[in-house]
Amino acid sequence: MSRLGPFLVAPRLLRRPWALPRRPSGVSIVTGPCAGLAGPGAAASLCSGPAAPSLAMEELLSRSVPPLPPYETREKAPPPAELRSAEFMRSYRALEAGPPRAELLTRLAQDFGVDHGRVAEFSAKVLQARELQRELGALLQAEDRLRYYLCPRYRGLFQHLGRLEGGLRFLMELRGDLVQALAARHAEGPHVREMNGVLRSMLSEWFSTGFLSLERVTWQSPCEVLQKISDSEAVHPVRNWIDMKRRVGSYRRCYFFAHCAIPGEPLIVLHVALTKEISSSIQAIVKEVPPLEKEDMNKITTAIFYSISLTQQGLQGVELGTHLIKRVVKELQGEFPQIKVFSSLSPIPGFTKWLIGLLTSQTKEQGRNELFTDAECQEISEITGDPAAEKLKRLLTNNEWVRSERLVEALHSPFMRLCAWYLYGEKHRGYALNPVANFHLQNGAVLWRINWMADTSPRGITASCGMMVNYRYFLEDTASNSAGYLGTKHIKASEQILSLVSQFQQNSKL
Repeated sequence: MSRLGPFLVAPRLLRRPWALPRRPSGVSIVTGPCAGLAGPGAAASLCSGPAAPSLAMEELLSRSVPPLPPYETREKAPPPAELRSAEFMRSYRALEAGPPRAELLTRLAQDFGVDHGRVAEFSAKVLQARELQRELGALLQAEDRLRYYLCPRYRGLFQHLGRLEGGLRFLMELRGDLVQALAARHAEGPHVREMNGVLRSMLSEWFSTGFLSLERVTWQSPCEVLQKISDSEAVHPVRNWIDMKRRVGSYRRCYFFAHCAIPGEPLIVLHVALTKEISSSIQAIVKEVPPLEKEDMNKITTAIFYSISLTQQGLQGVELGTHLIKRVVKELQGEFPQIKVFSSLSPIPGFTKWLIGLLTSQTKEQGRNELFTDAECQEISEITGDPAAEKLKRLLTNNEWVRSERLVEALHSPFMRLCAWYLYGEKHRGYALNPVANFHLQNGAVLWRINWMADTSPRGITASCGMMVNYRYFLEDTASNSAGYLGTKHIKASEQILSLVSQFQQNSKL
């Protein structure tokens, strides 16, 4: 659930008779090296040589980014030039996605950031005020001046864009491009990373819960909304319109957050299954449910969060998932007072890759075995006909191991304890290495149960050898669990998980 990043995958198109045709997000009216920089006043005549794109870019940025007024006149600065901000939006959208936009964002970050000279000057004045033990008012004013000049110039552009009609949506798109450019290394360097952090912080304020509304999706929801929900499903892709109808029908709930400035636009989506017990298999949730079946209240005692997907890449790192789960819990409690159990059924992205890495280290040294017991190694070798580590590495790479019932049974115990250690023991800066685990543990959930062959889809086998995990939410304990995890990095886990971890420690030399 971070990046909500772990849930973001390439969107899939929901094929329905009434599905709307796709339209490009931006249309360039200029071709050639300066395509996209010929908005109003963009000096199209500059497109006459190799340096023309850079010159046009510099002129666009110089016109668009407001100057930082002197500290003394900061409250008397002229109002933002809406036409120039709108021109920036048009020109940016006319650029092709990828390197052209990345170049503009890099220039924006490098040339319109913080005035380091002013920062050094006023840092020295703050230190001087402290050393001379001046009165508190003088010290606070010096600190206020320093704070003012620590603000990068491009922040003013983002603020002006945020006030325009459609500006908030544009800033989401821009940050999505920025995140993608950093991942693809089309844009690099500390200035770019700093701008990414500044924009993320601004979006976090603009997308705080006070501006968000919770909306439920049903089969009667607008076609455009259903299409977007399908496109954004990152955990268990929607196969067709019948599949979509099931996911918003009986014993199912689907909710999303929308922003008051972008009504009807799903920002983050949560799918819930209403069941009698904690689910151990995703197949049991996404299988066909009779569309006309009425919900029996006696069959609903448990809510399973089985998919949460961020629809806007530009909102990565903005805390939406935690708030969405809390709001949905309250909504479900109002509709079904009898629900006492709240749990997720979550994927374990990265487990297979982590395991293959361990197996690779095993094969580098012949005869080395640190993952399996001697009996397990012998059984696996008898089934595969090769040394366990070397053969398993190849089988995991192409998913062929699931074709053998004997091998699936032989790998059950070792893979369960390895997965428990991956979730509980493998850390990044002291916190759970697995991003989905980290998300739920930060929310105060308990690492509850690992389920064998819970997702037998090709995606599930590839990502986590078919395993899934339940993170259980004990509502009365979530606050203390969250504080414990964030403060002391302690993971609250069930007896099943701790038993598997103990087995791993007894049978492993890692």
